[in-house]
Amino acid sequence: MRALITGITGQDGSYLAELLLEKGYEVVGMVRRASTESAERIDHIKDKISFAQADLLDQQSILRVIDEHRPDEVYNLAAQSFVPTSWAQPVLTGEFDALGVTKMLEAIRQVDKNIRFYQASSSEMFGRVQEVPQKETTPFYPRSPYGVAKVYGHWITVNYRESYGIKASSGILFNHESPRRGLEFVTRKITDGVARIKLGLADKLALGNLDAKRDWGFAGDYVRAMWMMLQHEEADDFVICSGSTHSVQEFVEAAFSHVDLDYKKYVTVDPRFVRPAEVDLLLGDPEKARKILGWEPSVTFEGLVKMMVDADMERLSAK
Repeated sequence: MRALITGITGQDGSYLAELLLEKGYEVVGMVRRASTESAERIDHIKDKISFAQADLLDQQSILRVIDEHRPDEVYNLAAQSFVPTSWAQPVLTGEFDALGVTKMLEAIRQVDKNIRFYQASSSEMFGRVQEVPQKETTPFYPRSPYGVAKVYGHWITVNYRESYGIKASSGILFNHESPRRGLEFVTRKITDGVARIKLGLADKLALGNLDAKRDWGFAGDYVRAMWMMLQHEEADDFVICSGSTHSVQEFVEAAFSHVDLDYKKYVTVDPRFVRPAEVDLLLGDPEKARKILGWEPSVTFEGLVKMMVDADMERLSAK
């Protein structure tokens, strides 16, 4: 089996590449041409992966890569994935996260409609939630340019599945974290800040809205769900989540208590980090994925926080 992964140098791409290599896949990573390469997340497996240069903004390059490599499966994980950036760069976010998906699907339609396609949809599509918990049938109400673009990407995937018979599935993934999460994301900002404070490298941690609630899980578990979707004979959409929700403050408390510190002495709230339109509560229902795919998460919320704090402590101690 051959798989093409866009966004292979990201958190999810790196875990997915590891998983597919373990399963005996030939893995091709689609990467953009850049003057400096940033591939530390896949450094340990780089020699086992083939790389192909293309860009989600360039239809012809995508078409060429898919035609040359003829993958059995395509995992579209590349995106402008940081919600705050989508406010500063809304047009670019739409180009990547909405039209980029169309370009991938159109290339598959032209080259080989038997290629199985995975689209990385997002719980941010639910935004101002219309029901709790959120499931596959919950109406979308996005609250950021990122969420809006992801809704387009989601529906164009459904459209190509229904219009052309492409086996295109979407994973509506709720927040999933790991030690490989970018430092700009709140969970990693917290665990990195906790490690710095514990090691005497910092004395404060500035955060935004501590009351926002999220359904958090481990990225390694969630990429396994992506693969399971494409093994299922019938293409479909699946909510992937833990089924429990925790506030940012709970994440903060768990991270600080893991290193025996009282977060109240170190955490400050900075209005600069509060979104123009906040998503207050995300809580998913993973029942469909459990029932149809047999998917279950293996890492708990507490286990995830400890894993991330420990990794940042180890990383910063080694410097």
